[in-house]
Amino acid sequence: MNSALVHPDQRPRHARPGGAETVQMITPDAGARALLNGFTEIPPGAGIPLHFHNVEESVLILAGDALVEIDGATRKATAGQVAWVAAGVPHRFSNPSASEMLRIFWTYAGAQATRTLVETGETRPVAVEHGSQV
Repeated sequence: MNSALVHPDQRPRHARPGGAETVQMITPDAGARALLNGFTEIPPGAGIPLHFHNVEESVLILAGDALVEIDGATRKATAGQVAWVAAGVPHRFSNPSASEMLRIFWTYAGAQATRTLVETGETRPVAVEHGSQV
């Protein structure tokens, strides 16, 4: 496959720890060889667990406000801001709002990206954990 055009409604939604839901968009099953990307929605008051990856990650805040913890420092981010996280750096995103959804678009700099949960040390390939094939 040389290219793909996919719509979020055509991709399955997957529950994530902390109450979030993710839709993987461009993955190896869509032909990607050098990146992964997708959307995650985090409901009010929720967040994803502290974790890190084996590759760089870029995260665009699409809607809502976020608390972004990167390597122990927490900052507020708003729609339109982009976070960059180096490989191996612990980070997490949470939604401080009492009423609005937080929506992010993420890209990993490798189709073989892994996610390691800091609390448990569990590591899984990002694409495989939601049923995409590597």
